[in-house]
Amino acid sequence: MHIDVVEPVRLISSSARRRAKAAARESEQTSLETVFEIAKLLTGAVDPVAAMPSVFSILGSFMGLRHGALSLLCDPEAGQSPHPGHNPFALAATVRGVAPDLPSARGNDRVTEMVFLTGVPLVSLDIENEFGVDALPDQTTDGRLALIAVPIRAETHLPLVIGVLKVFRPFTDDPAREVSNDLRVMTMIASLLEQALRFRRAVARDRERMFREAGEAIKAAHDAREDVEPLLPDQGIVGESAAIGAVAKRIRKVAKTSTQVLLRGESGTGKELFARAIHSLSDRADKPFIKVNCAALSESLLETELFGHEKGSFTGATGLKKGRFELANGGTLFLDEIGEIKHEFQTKLLRVLQEGEFERVGGTKTLKVDVRLITATNRDLEEAVARGKFRADLYFRICVVPIHLPPLRDRPEDIPQLARTFLDRFNEENGTALEFEQDALGTLLGCRFPGNVRELENCIHRSAALCDSDVIRAEDLACNQDACLSAQLWRLQNNAFSPIGGLAAGEVIQPIVRSISAPVRPIPERPAPPPVPRKTANTEREELIDAMEQAGWVQAKAARLLGMTPRQIGYALRKHDIEIKKI
Repeated sequence: MHIDVVEPVRLISSSARRRAKAAARESEQTSLETVFEIAKLLTGAVDPVAAMPSVFSILGSFMGLRHGALSLLCDPEAGQSPHPGHNPFALAATVRGVAPDLPSARGNDRVTEMVFLTGVPLVSLDIENEFGVDALPDQTTDGRLALIAVPIRAETHLPLVIGVLKVFRPFTDDPAREVSNDLRVMTMIASLLEQALRFRRAVARDRERMFREAGEAIKAAHDAREDVEPLLPDQGIVGESAAIGAVAKRIRKVAKTSTQVLLRGESGTGKELFARAIHSLSDRADKPFIKVNCAALSESLLETELFGHEKGSFTGATGLKKGRFELANGGTLFLDEIGEIKHEFQTKLLRVLQEGEFERVGGTKTLKVDVRLITATNRDLEEAVARGKFRADLYFRICVVPIHLPPLRDRPEDIPQLARTFLDRFNEENGTALEFEQDALGTLLGCRFPGNVRELENCIHRSAALCDSDVIRAEDLACNQDACLSAQLWRLQNNAFSPIGGLAAGEVIQPIVRSISAPVRPIPERPAPPPVPRKTANTEREELIDAMEQAGWVQAKAARLLGMTPRQIGYALRKHDIEIKKI
């Protein structure tokens, strides 16, 4: 009887090949997933060395590798020698069990030393047989082990080797194939690790340089010469106090440089005015000064406003529009309320600050600009950075020279001069000749003005608009008529109402009395008025319409009747969708 065995052999051979191909595909897929997970980990790590235990854990979970260790020899950017006599330090992480104390690299690690000196990978299918028991990891129970060790080369200083990455694999049925795949994966991970280390060094250098430049700029501002006029009358900044004089000296000093400036202060302290002063005193004074309020625009509108857009880039983009960065080329760009921009947009802004280039929305052409950036905020950026709301690298870019603008309550001696300046502007705009009685100035000196200079200006304009004579007296001021915004805020806070926006968190501001040379008439004590009813949108709309009808639909007159500025009443009319009648 004849039995044909050829066909079964062919079937077995074909089945084995299919299984081998399937195993190879599965191994390749596992390798790709391993590299992908490690790339994500190293990309997001602040310190790639500290992330190595997690890297080794991924290698153990995905590929079954054990006892990973990283040895770093030197920093190539510091020009150190790669000779192993420099006492390399190492991070070792045992994937199984408890990680050993650091550092854990042994001085007689011949494998690490060979890779350092030769700069080529080293593979051993039986590490104990080739290098002895000293080459085995501590406290191992894995039996026979294979070793894969790859060099970490400095890409910018080839062929310098800055480290060695090694792992062990328990012996398998096909160690040669497994180790060959391990070698490819470990070589890719070594390259990713070198990039992460290089990026960390670059960030550290940039941070050190920015701190050094900030220190130099601050020192230069403190060392202002005595013969420099401390005040800035040509820029519209009013005041003779020591606080405003110190700010003026710093502004004069920093204006001569191209250093980034961050203006910090409460709302109403005049941040835009000081930004214009820096621009006017710089060598860019004859170039554009462009301002943007970041809090007034959504993220998409802010991107279009700053970078511009191409024709047809979105619905309604009927033509090309240049952005503020482009318009400010050669000059100064002032970004107010920088702390309000969203975290996603901060990355785009950081690129412009770092590289000086951007693309318009919907465009592909890269534009380069030369812009001096001045930013301003009333937020605590340090707290925002700590909470992850504001990028740390953007913070270090904009906060090179911080200038703190003093609140008005810290420079009360400037209040009379400021009040006269605002009254002079009112007289010029309205054709009047109003003056202050001395007791009115004394009353103003007794206020703290939580809204700062802006609130003082509002107070002067309101009093001037409602004054019945040519002299503004103490009784003409809003605070003596129970119409002062600050007084209402004090009363609401003392009665445990919800906090009022714009005031310092948790601070209850009380009026204070200051001694002045001229006699001050004390403010009479008044009984607390009944609680002010909360206005609804309907009552506000009715009041606006009633005031406009009384004023003959002239916004400026209606603003005086309501104690508002023309810009405020214009905003209120738009808010309540009130159509302006023409008479």
